[in-house]
Amino acid sequence: MTGEGRREGDDSDRNALADLDHPEPNHTPRPRGPASPAAGWLAARRASWHRRRVATFTRGDTSIHYEVHGTGHPVLLLAPGGMRSSISFWDKAPFHPVRELSAQFRVIAMDQRNAGQSRAPVSASDGWRTYASDSVALLDHLAIERAHALGMCIGGALELGLAVAAPDRVTAAVLEQPIGLADDNREAFQKMFDGWAEELLRTRPDVSPAAIAGLRANFYGGDFVFSTTRDEVAACSVPLLVLRGNDLYHPATISEEIARIAPRAELVTSWKEGDDLVRAAARIKAFFTLHTTR
Repeated sequence: MTGEGRREGDDSDRNALADLDHPEPNHTPRPRGPASPAAGWLAARRASWHRRRVATFTRGDTSIHYEVHGTGHPVLLLAPGGMRSSISFWDKAPFHPVRELSAQFRVIAMDQRNAGQSRAPVSASDGWRTYASDSVALLDHLAIERAHALGMCIGGALELGLAVAAPDRVTAAVLEQPIGLADDNREAFQKMFDGWAEELLRTRPDVSPAAIAGLRANFYGGDFVFSTTRDEVAACSVPLLVLRGNDLYHPATISEEIARIAPRAELVTSWKEGDDLVRAAARIKAFFTLHTTR
């Protein structure tokens, strides 16, 4: 869809899960208030979720931890959590894609390199394309030619990087509150990166400060969504469903601009709680079903 993109709802929630992209030690989700009318529906969906396969894929010195759930057209998940992007962060998200999608799709969740249980060397030349290559390599390892993708927070930037680097491998993509540069928030991203880097340097003698400095510049030295340019998104042929963000790390203006300039994008403006969440879950499933190759 061109132009402004399709818009749904009116998002008035200004207390979104911003902390998914700057997690603190022993972090627990903030209280979300009384149970919504959708609580019973969500509980029923969660009860049907079960783990199918847990494994580690090794490529050279890089090992990527992943899980596979369900059967059907594959959906690759790119988790929130900043540089700590890993499977466990989905448990803190409004929409849990493993629980919600594995009855209909083959859902592949992964820990990004040097997050969760995944490990890799760090080079000053590493950047968004390095992370995209991990996703492509995992798809190759699983003998998957094309897959849907769903990413939240930093996962949205990783997902756009994948769609631009390997558009022939992505059938459709859902971006939940993607990160991006707006209102002088670069320092917030750099501070989040530095917390992750300090821990890595303390525990990994093979990682050098020079390598960390290069990775930091490559990750957060750009603009827009960091991983891709506006021109690249404007030329992206992958169908996109953008669920709007609304805070420092996930500016509403970034979600809206992605939906406006991408040629096949739609925008959902309210999706995190109650009936909005129920509608958004149904919309995500319908979007993926529509774009599933037969």
